[in-house]
Amino acid sequence: MARPKNPAHRAALLSAATRVFAGHGLGASTAMIAQEAGVSAGTLFVYFDTKTTLINELYVTLKGEMAQVATAGLRASDTPHDQLRRMWDNWIIWATTDPNRHRALAQLSVAEDLSGDSHQAVRAAYAGIAELLAAITADGPMQDVPLSFTTALMSAIADTTIDHLIRHPDPGGIRSSTAFGAMWRALTGPSPTETGATP
Repeated sequence: MARPKNPAHRAALLSAATRVFAGHGLGASTAMIAQEAGVSAGTLFVYFDTKTTLINELYVTLKGEMAQVATAGLRASDTPHDQLRRMWDNWIIWATTDPNRHRALAQLSVAEDLSGDSHQAVRAAYAGIAELLAAITADGPMQDVPLSFTTALMSAIADTTIDHLIRHPDPGGIRSSTAFGAMWRALTGPSPTETGATP
């Protein structure tokens, strides 16, 4: 009879993989990950039968965690602008508090070994965010482009902001606010005052 798996060991392996992939890329060995987690190489394969399995599970875990954190505290009564701003702030805090998560996710997001099931799980986790973005862009300059492009644009602006803030902290949040404003205008178009139109 197989021994029951210890959730703490699995969590430790995922955490170790996050740090190792962030620092060494996806080419890092499973032995390095096991050592970082303080377990034997054989123990790693008890929880993840292949490195590809580990990569997929870590990708889904980190993306799911990021989606959960980003949407924390959102209220249906808030304007779409305020909802997206809260998501943005949550996202920035999550990524800059532990840069390893952001760096590992950047590696994982372009991994060739990601499965269709993993992509589907992430799409499900981000369904609410996708709906908000669709509503925000419905009448703006992005209305005729695929939602996947809108999401990629938003992610690119966020990733650039996060990378800069990791290297150059911004305690006052000025650069983060400026970047959000740029993203909002990209999604919705310029304000009436910017175009010279009468409100």
